[in-house]
Amino acid sequence: MIDQLKILTCGSVDDGKSTLIGHLLYDSKLLYIDQEKTLELDSKIKDGKKIDYALLLDGLDEEREQGITIDVSYRYFNTKKRNFIVLDCPGHEEYTRNMAVGASKADLAILLIDITKGVQIQTKRHFKICMMMGIKDYIVVVNKMDLVDYDKRIFDNIKKKIQNLFENYQYSSLNIIPISATIGDNITIKSNNMKWYNGTSLMQYLEDIQVNKKIGEKFIIPIQRVCRPNQFFRGFQGNVTSGSIEVGDIITCLPSEESAHVERLYNLDKEVTKVHYGEAVTLTLDKEIDISRGCVLTNDNNVYVTNSFNVTMLWMDEEKLKIDSAYYINLGTVSTLCYIRKVNYKIDIDTEEKIIDFEKVCKNEIINCDLEVLEKIAVSEFKHNKSLGSLILINRLTHVTSSCATVNKILENKNLFYQSISISSEERKKTLCQNPITVWFTGLSCSGKSTIANELDKILNLNGFHTMLLDGDNIRLGLNRDLSFSDDDRIENIRRIAEVAKLMNEAGLICITAFISPLEINRKMAKKIIGDKFFLIYLNTPLEECEKRDKKGLYKKARKNIIRDFTGINSVFEEPLNPDLILNNNDYQECAKKIFEKIKEKIKL
Repeated sequence: MIDQLKILTCGSVDDGKSTLIGHLLYDSKLLYIDQEKTLELDSKIKDGKKIDYALLLDGLDEEREQGITIDVSYRYFNTKKRNFIVLDCPGHEEYTRNMAVGASKADLAILLIDITKGVQIQTKRHFKICMMMGIKDYIVVVNKMDLVDYDKRIFDNIKKKIQNLFENYQYSSLNIIPISATIGDNITIKSNNMKWYNGTSLMQYLEDIQVNKKIGEKFIIPIQRVCRPNQFFRGFQGNVTSGSIEVGDIITCLPSEESAHVERLYNLDKEVTKVHYGEAVTLTLDKEIDISRGCVLTNDNNVYVTNSFNVTMLWMDEEKLKIDSAYYINLGTVSTLCYIRKVNYKIDIDTEEKIIDFEKVCKNEIINCDLEVLEKIAVSEFKHNKSLGSLILINRLTHVTSSCATVNKILENKNLFYQSISISSEERKKTLCQNPITVWFTGLSCSGKSTIANELDKILNLNGFHTMLLDGDNIRLGLNRDLSFSDDDRIENIRRIAEVAKLMNEAGLICITAFISPLEINRKMAKKIIGDKFFLIYLNTPLEECEKRDKKGLYKKARKNIIRDFTGINSVFEEPLNPDLILNNNDYQECAKKIFEKIKEKIKL
């Protein structure tokens, strides 16, 4: 059986997406005679000389008039090796929502780059959306090589920038091909104009590539419909989105969490003993369970029943995002209400920076946020199951699709409310006769944070102040022992510490923390949580000095790549932009005294 490959084409405006696919069809002799004649006739009317291959895909009158793609254009063709579906997506920023729809259905993405313009912001946006939608295989075609006289140096420069764009992401394959879509270089056959290019043509690569179609082993079927043709038959219908199941197997219904055995299976109108991923099926169970549209039948432990989870979201609505406003959510076969409870950060498309300080979320921006659903539903992380890990939000008033999102992780139940406490933080600080603050040390490993923090703790206690010291290693061995050193876990590590420090301050204590907190986003988040009690100290100890002090030999292991993600060696440390105090004195006692002199007026009641 010949397999099918769904290809997404995307990029910035006028990069040549429609021309590329049109040329691919034309050169491959995959057009009907009337299509070919119509193309040649329309091209003569428009230009008079050259064939305009884009007309094959620009189906709408508005597209032909403007020379741009507005909607997702679908084209079907096949070769002896494979069947293809091409999803040609709009490049203009205004139609990014259309591109996101195409990305959700594709197996492989072709990103086009105009070599005269380089990597554009819209190209980066499309790339992030492709990653967000789970595409793992990529072809980047560098178009219009004829306009730079097929210069290899210019291509190599663009190629390096493309590789830099991909290096922080997980993907299965990446191939970078230089082409000219209008002339046909390297599209269906190798070009003589670029003899320095050693790779295959685009068509050959598309025929041969084995894409990463990750399919879970465990069975999942979101129920679309309950079939009850008579009183003797009650079947549950839907598409299998993961794994397979046989007659006699045990499956669980979510969210009720009731289990039963599979009694009968039907693939369309044929009774079978086993069903597989991708099939539209009907099944019956050996006992009565309350099942309706929106329920999920599964034996997968990675599917959870929850009403709160964290997502990465592309905002697509002209209306700005509203915190705590209700939206309709469609996830799997569920349609209900949900709320955006918290926007954690925005992602800068151009720089990849995570932005915490912002006033609003606008159209085409990508954010990380927490959602709360009105009722408990079956949800999976996107990496485990695409169907139960992706969703859309719909504006309740305009019925416009406001956003699409993918689930990163399941959150704890948020049906919780702050309980009022009789004794206020103001009363507590009066009892202790001090103003609480958080002294936050940041700096490289072995920069002296823990040593100076301990010395400062002694000085404060000798002067009658009440303190609590939180040290990085101690916290990692206890409260945060479940966290790794990935960027996301480092953010979570600091978030938890900041919340603890805030509680210490509310108890009236002076909290001293000693953490590397390597990223500016870490420190901004901590300050945002703790508020005006946050006092940041940067120990600006040179890397060479830190390595000399390293009695544990961690730097040596990091330089040998035995330890990965070690700050200062194979993981970045961003210097604080606006610390309250910078210290580079090697005498820890002098440093502690200097800090005490700086803060003593702040902490005196």
